[in-house]
Amino acid sequence: MLEHSRFARESLNRVLCLLMTTKSALALLSGGLDSTLAILVAREAGASVKGITFTTPFYGAGPAQAAAEDIGLDLVVCDIFDEFLPILRNPSHGYGKNLNPCLDCHTLMVKKALEMLVECSCDYIITGEVLGERPMSQNRNSLDLVSSRSGAKNLLLRPLSAKLLPPTLPETEGWIDRELLWNISGRSRKIQLELAEKFGLSEFQTPAGGCLLTDPNFTRRLRRFLADPDLSRRTIELIKIGRHFFIEGFHVVISRNETENAILESMAENGDATLFLDDLPSPFTLVLKGIAAPDQVLEKAGALTLRYSKYRLQKNLPLKIGERRIIISEAASEHSFTRI
Repeated sequence: MLEHSRFARESLNRVLCLLMTTKSALALLSGGLDSTLAILVAREAGASVKGITFTTPFYGAGPAQAAAEDIGLDLVVCDIFDEFLPILRNPSHGYGKNLNPCLDCHTLMVKKALEMLVECSCDYIITGEVLGERPMSQNRNSLDLVSSRSGAKNLLLRPLSAKLLPPTLPETEGWIDRELLWNISGRSRKIQLELAEKFGLSEFQTPAGGCLLTDPNFTRRLRRFLADPDLSRRTIELIKIGRHFFIEGFHVVISRNETENAILESMAENGDATLFLDDLPSPFTLVLKGIAAPDQVLEKAGALTLRYSKYRLQKNLPLKIGERRIIISEAASEHSFTRI
């Protein structure tokens, strides 16, 4: 009985301590299981949490917004493309399997979250990193590096592995109950799946599932453009779709279906040339800055347009180049041009 009373007093004192020192956490949310669980664990340990998700043309806010809605979390969306592009071109700690500079990317995100603490009325940062889950970006040295290089230092808390790491300021100051945090490590996700069941999570994104920089086909194409000092968001959006060629230095994009027809048409800008078969179902072709292209370039692009239409075996078909109409004598052969 006395032991029970002592335990009750200690529990009450812990709760009162947390209430008297309430601080808010800003949690990085990708929409994946780990970052979602980190928020739920932190809440259970007494934290008040707001969410932040970062976007570039390589990953969007959709999964994080869905997860935030699912767990009732206020979420801030922040675009970091301008800061991220130099890192993508020259990451301090290299790439993963494809063009994913995970360590530098995560450091940037934590750094931006730190800069936004005051704006978001928060006091410290939470991430869903798990010690040892990813050999390159989540080993002990990498976790320490992110904390240091981002400037967050002991304001950065990893609730899923906190008990395997030195206590952070939120823990030592009683802003969050360290005893209710976890000691997860390694690549097995058994404990995370058990926690997901406990918290009633049924849908969540797979690790790195939303980042195009892990996609070998997309990154193979992106490498061709990465050194271009004028690489723009539009170019990156374009290389997500269509068939791509260079004809005498001009970038040519040809759609693959009706959906891409509409996307390419909507992305055409002044100075681009647009090509399609006249009065026939046709791929839509965009020649970037093609208004300045010589006629032979546009004719070759037209022959490629015919090549990818259902009329490829026919000859002397009409093609529209903007408002101009020409005749394409025959489709380009399969090996006439190299696709990017």
